[in-house]
Amino acid sequence: MVRDDDLTARIEPFDSFWEAPTDVEKGYSRFGRFYRRNYLDHLPSDRSARILVISCGPGYFVHLLAEVGYRTVLGIDSDSEKISYARRRGLNCRVDRMFRFLAENESSFNVIFAEQEINHLTKPEILAFLDACHRSLCPGGTLILHSINGASPITGSEARAGNFDHYNSFTEYSLKQVLEHRDFADVRILPLNLYVFFGNPANYVAWGLWSLLSLAFRLGFILVGKDARIFTKKIGAVARRP
Repeated sequence: MVRDDDLTARIEPFDSFWEAPTDVEKGYSRFGRFYRRNYLDHLPSDRSARILVISCGPGYFVHLLAEVGYRTVLGIDSDSEKISYARRRGLNCRVDRMFRFLAENESSFNVIFAEQEINHLTKPEILAFLDACHRSLCPGGTLILHSINGASPITGSEARAGNFDHYNSFTEYSLKQVLEHRDFADVRILPLNLYVFFGNPANYVAWGLWSLLSLAFRLGFILVGKDARIFTKKIGAVARRP
């Protein structure tokens, strides 16, 4: 078993959430809208489903889940300061280490959601993480995770090279490939939409321009014999433990 203290990432460790804005409070609405648009449709309709949020930070996703009525949600993060912020908001979050917690809670959750990008794990650590999640899910349970998108002609290379603790990137093919390799089923790869703040009219313009760029990228990939179809900055994955 991988030991949490041996994880390679040290500047931005995987078991803590690092994307929170400087104004932590604003993140509840900002990330809430992003998560609502990109992830809520992939959660079970049963509001009593047992959900684990790994690398929960100040509890942005935990907050959204509570807001829409999920009653059995737990967030874990290795950073005590972030957890203190979440608990001051009354969120069910606690300080814990990822691999240790998963090893102690086999077949316990209907959903596991990883709030940190899996690029902060090396390839052997990713395989160990997927195996640990598989064991901690109930049969039929759902794993949701996300990654920087190596197929994005604009951000793919920069996103990996721009962070010392990014060790890899994925495309829709390779993310599906590794999940199926670790015995997950019904794998779906999702484009994660950035343009979810529709109160700002500029987002409609950005969405239209992005649609045109995506079409151009698709044609370019076809010309070189590649089948990439998703070019968003990040991609998500939803997979099921059989």
